[in-house]
Amino acid sequence: MLRIVSRIFNSLQTRQRVRFFHLRHTLCSGVFHTEQTCSVSDPRHIPEPQPYVMESRLYTAPPEVRGMTCLDKEAFAQTIVVPALRVPKEVLNKLVKSFKKVALQRPGVTRVVEDTGEGGGDYRLLLLDPASVSSPSSFSDAESEVLKGLNVAPELQLYELHLSYDNLKTEEVLRAVLPEGQDVTSGFSRVGHIAHLNLRDHQLPYRNLIGRVIMDKNPGVTCVVNKTNIIDSTYRNFKMEVMAGEENMVAKVKENGVTYEFDFSRVYWNPRLSTEHERVVALLKRGDVVLDVFAGVGPFAVPAARRGSTVLANDLNPESYRWLKHNCKLNKVESKVRTFNLDGRAFIQGPLKQELPALLKGAAGVHIVMNLPALALEFLDAFRGLLDQDLSCDVTLPQVHCYGFSKEDDPRKDVLERASASIGFPLEGRCSVHLVRNVAPNKEMMCVSFTLPKEVLLSNKSRQTEPPEEPAPKRQKCETAD
Repeated sequence: MLRIVSRIFNSLQTRQRVRFFHLRHTLCSGVFHTEQTCSVSDPRHIPEPQPYVMESRLYTAPPEVRGMTCLDKEAFAQTIVVPALRVPKEVLNKLVKSFKKVALQRPGVTRVVEDTGEGGGDYRLLLLDPASVSSPSSFSDAESEVLKGLNVAPELQLYELHLSYDNLKTEEVLRAVLPEGQDVTSGFSRVGHIAHLNLRDHQLPYRNLIGRVIMDKNPGVTCVVNKTNIIDSTYRNFKMEVMAGEENMVAKVKENGVTYEFDFSRVYWNPRLSTEHERVVALLKRGDVVLDVFAGVGPFAVPAARRGSTVLANDLNPESYRWLKHNCKLNKVESKVRTFNLDGRAFIQGPLKQELPALLKGAAGVHIVMNLPALALEFLDAFRGLLDQDLSCDVTLPQVHCYGFSKEDDPRKDVLERASASIGFPLEGRCSVHLVRNVAPNKEMMCVSFTLPKEVLLSNKSRQTEPPEEPAPKRQKCETAD
């Protein structure tokens, strides 16, 4: 009941304010004024008009929506006043093209409306953004020239605009609801029909409302999930809770022209790595061989095969292995990809070791991809002494692309030193280090690329008789698997 009364009161206030603005607008020849403008009580005295500065914030949420946990769309309705230009219909299209920067941009709101004033049949109103236009002097020189050239008066009208929940942006809704001064979550990663977020503790009570708003404002999103802080380090898949929508976790995505399908709740997929996948695949030539140690569902393996490479792809996660095979068939490259379901170290010292002697003698380029940034650098020691026989001088040594996280001030130096220590050979001056992305404050994802040295492959240094496997699942922060 209080909410209804509040809405009626606010509406009456708005209408009264609009009537006052219209009256002042009429008395002052259509120009916005300050408090020192024409006096309504004494219409005989009309001083020189001064610019009227309109409030730049277009929408201010009603106070009763603060703390809402169950979405009530009607509570966000509001009537506001925006500036507008009265434009003859015959020049409307030309003017709109030149006024795109200052025209009102609002979801579901048309910026050109009917003019209901006297003689309005021949005119339309172009709604303007009050953050950009507060008076005729707000127009740029170019915009003023357009008005002059089209013979349009640079006078501003006031237009009463009704906004509903549908006309609001995600951030506006969430900022109105969440506790004042707290961080607002409006960004998310999208995987097919799934939007996934990392909510902070203060946002958790509003998880269902946040999920509903994300779905409403993003066509095609039918499921919104929140990652919990439990990560499976072995299989790299997050524990998730559904915040809104259907519980369908099988996603279909397209990346760099390649289609993938997978169960997002049981495999690892990061849409932010699209550019990195494309960068590495672009290094390949037709006929090259790719050995993908931690292949996941195939973001390196499948496009490499489509590019004409022969691929050996491995992943320890049975679900990733299943979807890897599925995606090879989906993209019709199953004849070019041999798949394995092994621990990364077992793959290096098994299938990779078996294939390597013949590959080294061939003319094709050989690339080893190790995309498990939380752990991959620790697997480089598996290459020590991998081959028993000596190598001729003209062999084609593999190129290794190994990923790692770094929280150090100099991430390049950090990953280079760790890679050198793990492989047992100094890589300074023999490699390139590429910044992939910033994962979190003071945490970078890096890729170190180098030619695998002969000295490492033929090393006589001691090797573990029972190689450790990829570690058992443990609790970590979500960011460690990005």
